[in-house]
Order: sequence, then C-alpha cells, then structure tokens
Amino acid sequence: MKALDVRKLTGEEIDIEVDRLQRKIYDLRCQVATEKIEDPSQFRKVRADVARLLTERSARIRAGGTVPKAAAGKTKAAAGAKKAPAAKTKTTTTKPKTKKATV
Repeated sequence: MKALDVRKLTGEEIDIEVDRLQRKIYDLRCQVATEKIEDPSQFRKVRADVARLLTERSARIRAGGTVPKAAAGKTKAAAGAKKAPAAKTKTTTTKPKTKKATV
C-alpha cells in the first residue's frame, strides 16, 4: 500500500485496514510457530503498511482533523501494547548490629 493510497482513505477505512493488517501479522506469527512460512518478508511489508496507516491517522489528528469514534479512545496501551509490570526487587534484611562488649 502506497502513501498516496493511504491518504485517499477515510478515517474509518484506516482503522479497518489497521485492524485487518494487525490480524494478518498475528496469523503470520501463528504460521511461523506451527508450519514453515513461504515468504518471511511479509512481516516487514505488513508492519510497514501498519506504520504508514498509523502515521497518516496521527497526522490527521495533529492537523485538527476529525477523529473517527473507533480511534478516539485508542492509545497505544488501549490498542493492545501493554506496559510490562515493574519488576519486583528482592529486599534483603540485615541483622541489626550489636555492640561488642569491651573488657
């Protein structure tokens, strides 16, 4: 998908296309895990298309364009990219120091 093609799409069509391509990435990952994939370069091509679509959507938002209802509440976290929980640090306790008796 070329950038010119992306600019012609409406906001709703961009959201639909992003969802479709993200599903395709998921399907490709499943194919890799279960069977041999014919064209591994598909990953790069599909990810580039998703990036192109998301860039156009954010450019429209920054330009003050209308945001479709489907994308209005979506952020990266809401779209599925979850932050990893903070790693728990292991705390160690030290024994209290006792004074040595002086003789």
